[in-house]
Amino acid sequence: MKQYFLAVDQSTSGTKAIVFSREGKLEHRVDVPHKQYYPRQGWVEHDPEEIYENTLSGIMQVMEAKQITSDDVICLSLSNQRETTLVWDKHTGKPVYPAIVWQCSRAEQLCLELQRSGYANTVQERSGLVLSPYFSAAKAAWILDEVPGVRERAEQGNLLFGTIDSWLIWNLTGKEHITDFSNAGRTQLFNITEKDWDDELLNIFSIPRSMMPRVVSCDHKAGRTDAVDWLDVEIAGISGDSHGAFFAQGCTEIGRAKATYGTGSSVMLNVGKKPVMTDGKVVASIGYALGDEVTYVLEGNINCTGATISWLVDELQLIPNAQSAPNIASEVQDTLGVYLVPAFAGLGAPYWESGAKAVISGLTRGAGKAHVVRAAEESIAYQIRDVIDAMEAQSGIFLKELRVDGGPTRDRFLMQFQADMIDAPVERSSMEELSAAGAMYFGGLAMGVWSSPEELASLREVEITYKPNMESSDRERRYAGWQKAVRMVLGS
Repeated sequence: MKQYFLAVDQSTSGTKAIVFSREGKLEHRVDVPHKQYYPRQGWVEHDPEEIYENTLSGIMQVMEAKQITSDDVICLSLSNQRETTLVWDKHTGKPVYPAIVWQCSRAEQLCLELQRSGYANTVQERSGLVLSPYFSAAKAAWILDEVPGVRERAEQGNLLFGTIDSWLIWNLTGKEHITDFSNAGRTQLFNITEKDWDDELLNIFSIPRSMMPRVVSCDHKAGRTDAVDWLDVEIAGISGDSHGAFFAQGCTEIGRAKATYGTGSSVMLNVGKKPVMTDGKVVASIGYALGDEVTYVLEGNINCTGATISWLVDELQLIPNAQSAPNIASEVQDTLGVYLVPAFAGLGAPYWESGAKAVISGLTRGAGKAHVVRAAEESIAYQIRDVIDAMEAQSGIFLKELRVDGGPTRDRFLMQFQADMIDAPVERSSMEELSAAGAMYFGGLAMGVWSSPEELASLREVEITYKPNMESSDRERRYAGWQKAVRMVLGS
């Protein structure tokens, strides 16, 4: 009997190759970072060929470390950074341009032009997503419009569009062009109600339908790794990283919610088998698809959470490393009225202001390093509350607890402040790498290792629960100060 799952979580900062046991326990992990490119202010790119090579390298390293071969592997599952967009030649396999990362705001002007032309409502009604350069559609349109000769090649049927999952599967299988429902639903080209690529959306963004991948369920068998001579395994289990974490957290009932803390953050709330359309502060998305059944979510995406702490380390050199942030923040009782609004790549949900710039407000002579560090830590929790408040208002579903994952959840100061700020328990799972684990669960369902989400629920273990202990008046006073700082950024 095959004893191991192999999973890849291809994220913004690097690629993780992971071996899980047949029982779903993490056995070994290898991290392979990739380079970030910032060719202009607000632009972010990755090299897709580097990402593919790193994926192969990570898989080889983790298999060698565990001393396993293809014969030991149940399947290979994939989770990925989602809206990051690339276009490649279907004949040569070469990208026509670097991958444009989800954080990149270069397509802002295109979105403003579409908004002025009256397309915003149509885009949101069909895709569930607010018109924004955050999503894949405008990024793909930019590539077709701005890279010489690319539109002509696309219209001739020679180019393919994809998110990172599509790119990896196409390369691993030898030209199988697919994506799953969770990734498709984040492109802004997919009709989440009709569950198909939308011709009107494709027309609005001037993207030929011939470029689009086939859309499959998360528990789909995508084919074998025929293009890799040293690897012979089934690819099964595909999801966007946030969706994988959502599924691994057991958010399979209406009202269950999770937050993933990484470079940015994704907050998801299960709303059932029908989409809940919104006013755009948060968006309607597909959570996951098992077979023919789709589960919908409300989602809010925040551009800078963990990246804010990285900024303190790398650019300001205010602290030696991210791990030191909670201890330094705890040196003071509050921020002395200092607020940091980390709009380094604009503001995402619930504001959707891609042109916003970061601000530190409330500085006085008495404010020191610890106050600024604490303000950076607190900004993460404030942004999560912004999104949760918007979700509750849009859906009428109220949060019972927030299930959290990602590296920053090891920060006890942040997690306690998060519980205080949303006035609800915050549960951290004992399982690491939940994005990859969710994809692995989808793969296990596809391969018949598990029979249902209910069976998977028994695998979830809570490591620690943070309960709110802040007085209501204190909570609302602090949050009002945050809202005032955000209004300053927004110019209102």
